[in-house]
Order: sequence, then structure tokens, then C-alpha cells
Amino acid sequence: MTDRAFLVQLEGYGLTTAEICYFMPDHPSLLQIYAWQEYDAAPDFPVLFDFLAHWRREIEAEIRSVRIAHEKMIRPASWRSADGVISWE
Repeated sequence: MTDRAFLVQLEGYGLTTAEICYFMPDHPSLLQIYAWQEYDAAPDFPVLFDFLAHWRREIEAEIRSVRIAHEKMIRPASWRSADGVISWE
């Protein structure tokens, strides 16, 4: 059985983290933070925007700001040369 996270990374998705700052209408001076993490495709972030649309439609909390971090975990291999020789003698 293949891991879903691995399959979506092969399709170009990377790990996306969103910090959502929000407040409840009855307590506008109390800013709260919700951390959301899912595999998504930058720069359009369709999964995140679907979640934010759900939030606006179903949750009474009002979003103040969203900060996004994205890391594409599967990418071409890279290497660098190192000066020196390791000997086991």
C-alpha cells in the first residue's frame, strides 16, 4: 500500500503550513491562532483556499490574517564536492 503523502508529492504538491489569525465576533479583542498543515500546490494553494472558503462559510470566527509557508520536499537530488579524503587506517 502506497502512502498518500508520497503520491501527492510526486504530483508536485509540497507540505504547506498556514498560520490563521482569527477572532470570534463576540470577543473581537481576543486574537487567536489556528495552525493548519496539508500537502498543497504552490503558488495557487487550491487545498488551502478550499479550507478557507469552508471556514468563511461554516465557522463564525472572522479571519484577520493568514501566513503561509511551503516546502516542496521531493526535488531533484543535489550534491556538492568536499575537499579531503577519509581514510580508515
